Amino acid sequence: MRRSTLSLTLPLLAAGLAAGSAQAEEATAWRLFIADHSEPVVHVIDAVEGEQLASFDIRGPASLYRSHNGEAVYAVQGSADVVTAISTGIAFHNHGDHADIEVEAPRLLGIEIEGEYPVHFVEHQGHWAAFFDKEGVARIFRERDALAGSVELREVDVGSPHHGVVVPYGDYDLISEPHPEDPSNLPIGIRAQDRNGTPLGELAECPELHGEAMTGNLMAFACETGLLIVRSEGGEPSIEHLPYAETLPEGKTTTLVGGHGLQYFLGNFLDSPDQNAVVLIDPSEEEAFRLVELPTRRVHFAVDPIRARYAYVFTEDGQLHQLDVLAGEIRQSLRLTAPYSMDGHWGDPRPRVAVAGEHVFVTDPLESKLHQVEATSFEKVGEVEVEGTPFSIVAVGGTGTDHDHSH
Repeated sequence: MRRSTLSLTLPLLAAGLAAGSAQAEEATAWRLFIADHSEPVVHVIDAVEGEQLASFDIRGPASLYRSHNGEAVYAVQGSADVVTAISTGIAFHNHGDHADIEVEAPRLLGIEIEGEYPVHFVEHQGHWAAFFDKEGVARIFRERDALAGSVELREVDVGSPHHGVVVPYGDYDLISEPHPEDPSNLPIGIRAQDRNGTPLGELAECPELHGEAMTGNLMAFACETGLLIVRSEGGEPSIEHLPYAETLPEGKTTTLVGGHGLQYFLGNFLDSPDQNAVVLIDPSEEEAFRLVELPTRRVHFAVDPIRARYAYVFTEDGQLHQLDVLAGEIRQSLRLTAPYSMDGHWGDPRPRVAVAGEHVFVTDPLESKLHQVEATSFEKVGEVEVEGTPFSIVAVGGTGTDHDHSH
């Protein structure tokens, strides 16, 4: 599996270089942002001390997304037709031989991107695109503008409302192509176009498109027939189709996440009503797909941005599994919660996983708490009580040089 320095996070760089500063001290800060499943609120927890730092009232229950640099978290509220921007209060400034950490109170940025039913929300090189399904329109903005408190929106109209996606890709946009006969069906492919709407090449076919992710310098879209892999060639996006391996059972991927430090994708694999598997995908390898069987159905998964070799999968029997992505197998398993069956509505409250420094956190919505697992020993080391029904979770933070010891 190929290593990719492009996907190494700045907090990792900071941890390795900060010791070189003779006039400053190292400081570590990690924060958890947790959205309630049914209430319009986002809680902020100090992941080091286990204390609540703030709660923000928003307009509706949210799915949370963190930016690549960790300076912002976005609450995508499909039922309330809005995306709300939150400053995490943690920023890193790279000075080559070290990286400074700046820690402030988290706060609402006063930025709300409105539109009918936002779902897919994608970042590429500091630009975010919120796709509004009931309009068939994406609204794109720069994160640095959001952090400054004022954004200029650029709109991309894909032609008709559908469950789609738009990705800002340098001077181009990657846009989903609606199903020509029934836009209520999933999209049929990806088209690249410049800022004037002029197509670049032909439609890249991707039937039943759903799911996208970045790893290193690669982007992928999941299809019924395989993956579309996007690379930059001379500043232009180049798209190729990676078909599912013949060794895989009949099925498809619909959810993807990208590796950090190692260039790979981790996806679900819907091969039966049981869905007891995930798939590791490395487009650089001749055998690009490796299926990993699970004891029961997958609920959620996340990659480890610090220990690049590992990812974590939570299954409906209440277990958290440590997945060795190099070996392609489950290394350790730990029971954390009561069972959370995947039967019922897809949006029912079920656990979610996030990694903050040396710990893995798992939400337990029905018990109003987080489970804290030490990543190296893979042992449970604590719990954090969270009001309500904690659901969507993201983590931000790291270690850097602190020139202001009052933090």
